[in-house]
Amino acid sequence: MARSRSSLLTEKRIAAARVARYRRRMDLRVTTPEKAVAFVNDVGFCFLFPIQSVEMPSLWDAIAGRVVRVTGSHTGYEIDRTWGWKDDSLDKKQWYYGKLLRHKATLISLDMLPHFYALSENYGDMAHDYLDEYHAGRLTAEARAVYEALLKHGALDTVRLRRESHMISEENKPRFEKALTELQGGLKVLPIGIAETGAWRYAFIYELLPRWFPDVPERARTISRSQARQAILDQYLRNVIAATPQQAARLLGWPLDEIRKTAGKLAEANRVTLDVKVPGLREPQMVTML
Repeated sequence: MARSRSSLLTEKRIAAARVARYRRRMDLRVTTPEKAVAFVNDVGFCFLFPIQSVEMPSLWDAIAGRVVRVTGSHTGYEIDRTWGWKDDSLDKKQWYYGKLLRHKATLISLDMLPHFYALSENYGDMAHDYLDEYHAGRLTAEARAVYEALLKHGALDTVRLRRESHMISEENKPRFEKALTELQGGLKVLPIGIAETGAWRYAFIYELLPRWFPDVPERARTISRSQARQAILDQYLRNVIAATPQQAARLLGWPLDEIRKTAGKLAEANRVTLDVKVPGLREPQMVTML
């Protein structure tokens, strides 16, 4: 049944399925903050805004109910709700928000978050894990300074965090921003609120992820890396319907051989079909079985 379904796929049918999955229809669009949470829970993980040339759902598309180009001067309900609901949600622990996939703003459901955490270099000891990474050369000195400021002082807004990590000068701002992105990519810190401070009276408040979500390390401890990869790749394919291993590797940041190995295990479990020739697409696709 599933294999015959895959054989009937075409590029147009995949595109139509994505329109519904991503809520890119006015009759399916997300219209309330509660529905935004339900959307993220459904897709497991998505971008806040669509990323050019990267196939993934986004909250922006789901709120817009159609494809709308994001511009710096954009006004309207799409930007008001996407940005506003994200800001309002930061202190509510409804989902994970931070710069994770492709170092872009990413939303992850609380059910999916432990699987991502299980693939990180965090092992439940927030006072020492980062030092192992630093001494192994996998964490920069700037990221260590930012992390230690939060470890010592607790949640801090961006202005004070720059001061406590000794990067308050303008010339150090790029290094500070890079360190924050590095720490978010490693699931070590995340924004948890907005403070009315700084020149714009708007600054993120950051905290250590294990302190904000103390149950996540415990839940991740029971998940093997293989199980985590299978859950994440399975969800990704259920969202995009079909993708090449290379596309999945670029999005998730995994080695290509890990993508192929994980896809093989999903195929054995009848979750995906591999090497599907889809009319209209040049490369063989991994196709969800659902």
